[in-house]
Amino acid sequence: MKKLAWLLGLIVVVVLVAVVIYPQRTRRGIFMATLFQGVDMTDEFADMKGLFPTHVVRTANPTMLPRAATAIDLPTTYEYLGKTRTVQSFLAETDTSGLLVLIDGEIVHEEYALGSRAETRWISWSVAKSFVSAMVGIALEEGLLESVREPITKYVPELSGSAYDGVAIEDILEMSSGASWDEDYGDPTSDITRFGAAIVFGYSQDEFAASLERGCEPGTYNRYNSTDTQVLGMLLVRVTGMTLAAYTEEKIWKPMQMEHDAYWMTDEPGMELAFGGLNVTLRDYARFGEMYRNQGKWNGKQIVPEAWVLRSTVPGKPHLQPGEQAGSETIFGYGYQWWMPPSGDEGEYSAIGVYNQFIYVNPTQGVVIAKTSANQAYGKDETTDREAETFAVFKTISHGLRPTN
Repeated sequence: MKKLAWLLGLIVVVVLVAVVIYPQRTRRGIFMATLFQGVDMTDEFADMKGLFPTHVVRTANPTMLPRAATAIDLPTTYEYLGKTRTVQSFLAETDTSGLLVLIDGEIVHEEYALGSRAETRWISWSVAKSFVSAMVGIALEEGLLESVREPITKYVPELSGSAYDGVAIEDILEMSSGASWDEDYGDPTSDITRFGAAIVFGYSQDEFAASLERGCEPGTYNRYNSTDTQVLGMLLVRVTGMTLAAYTEEKIWKPMQMEHDAYWMTDEPGMELAFGGLNVTLRDYARFGEMYRNQGKWNGKQIVPEAWVLRSTVPGKPHLQPGEQAGSETIFGYGYQWWMPPSGDEGEYSAIGVYNQFIYVNPTQGVVIAKTSANQAYGKDETTDREAETFAVFKTISHGLRPTN
């Protein structure tokens, strides 16, 4: 009994020392350990700079999105899997903190919940991947890259000998790098466990990327792997000579006159978490989607090359097509870090992040929808992600908006 008491006392002391000496790491560890466990993450998602080091992305001469003269109500119901459901119940069940709808570039609906406001910088999670894709397109246009068919190790030689050795940049953009990826949360040696530990303890994400091994032939299988996007972030840093935050600021935030500053979370060596560490306000998420709807233009200025937007938002190879594919682990289509819904017949595409973050673009209807969320049930089983259902809701909204009286 005395030995047990001594051991428990030692554990308490170690925990207290960790809290005092490494308060941010301790909070980060608790946060990472409780992800996908049904814990309310609302406060954390609205203020991730309390958990991670950050780099600010500043705007210049900020402007506001135009607002339609007539307010619009959301449709009351939608159909999914043969059942009629209510839109408001769906928004509540997925812990929606913000929903904004643009029609032809004008705000027709905007609402906030869970303490979120127009000024709240909400964590993007994998929505950030689509921003990274845009910047790869810009770098290509500027001549910093010769072609996306080139091997990434031409520009990032420290990846030589890893899963990414000789892999074409395009294959990485399409989540078809061939890198192995093990998401066994119960295995302390799995890739996802090592990935989470590296983030918690502030280790270099660059070094983690270089540790992955080849799993299959590049360009043959669509396996979603966030490290692929981290490698694209490394590429941008090498070819631009700038931090990812600085390049985001120079090429997107300032030219688009975003309404609010944003920030990237970083690892402790200072590299941005390119796979999902961008924190942005709801209106600026929508603004980015509207720029893509306009084929890369904002207020008449070409921000992202038009050809890049068009190529990014369609699945370019057979194994990337929507529906059941032998060469894919998902029924969603995939482009250059953008998703296509399996039921999309109006050219729809979307940036998607865990816990139900979305930028949805419907070119046929002239609609852009941004959604920020903290879905507590996310990831608990295959029915809780609700991403396919979200597309059904968004399409219903796109077709069913009506003026208020």
